[in-house]
Amino acid sequence: MRKPIICAVITNSDLKAVEKTNPFVDLFEVRIDLVGEGWQKLVKQLEKPWIGCNRMADDGGKWQGDEASRVEKLLEAAELGADTIDIELKTENLNYAVELIKGKAECLLSFHDWEKTPPLREMREIVHKQLAAGADACKIVTTAHSLEDNRKTLQLISEFPEVKMISFAMGQLGILSRVLCPLVGGDFTYASVEIGKESAPGQITVKELRKIYDILEPFGENRSMWNNR
Repeated sequence: MRKPIICAVITNSDLKAVEKTNPFVDLFEVRIDLVGEGWQKLVKQLEKPWIGCNRMADDGGKWQGDEASRVEKLLEAAELGADTIDIELKTENLNYAVELIKGKAECLLSFHDWEKTPPLREMREIVHKQLAAGADACKIVTTAHSLEDNRKTLQLISEFPEVKMISFAMGQLGILSRVLCPLVGGDFTYASVEIGKESAPGQITVKELRKIYDILEPFGENRSMWNNR
């Protein structure tokens, strides 16, 4: 088992709150649509790798512009030094967008289901579509209505061992999969910088997540696993 990697989600321009998480996280996700004006200035002050992300309303975001301008901001993020760009599988002219991103940043292709967790067969097909579109990493985020939904999202990770994968379920019933995602082979998991700054249902804080991993540490097969990457 490897050290669980935590990605803190930045939803506003409060740099002091972000800096407090620096010792406990490995990277950041900058939600351009939520931070709004000033996101460019903020990313220049980040001390760790970061993911550029810009969501439309139907993907849980607040971007008010059109699709072309949304993608333009993602390309700007790549130019400003984002290590990874998160772009939705259903993006218009996806192949062209991926082509523009590659060479500047890694391309994380994401899929969100805000209503349910699809059957495992459907989720496998989505991953294959992401890979066919040129994904460097694949992200499947669903909504949990049962504990079984956690199992399905985590099993998906095990079925693609050679792929950088993030897979978990949202909502209170999905917290288990959020925590376990990086422990069963997922690339990383997400956490909010602080209470009230969550970017999705069921997202817990960096502080809460770190406490959970500290509790789980003694149960690892190798007590030094947290130092292994």
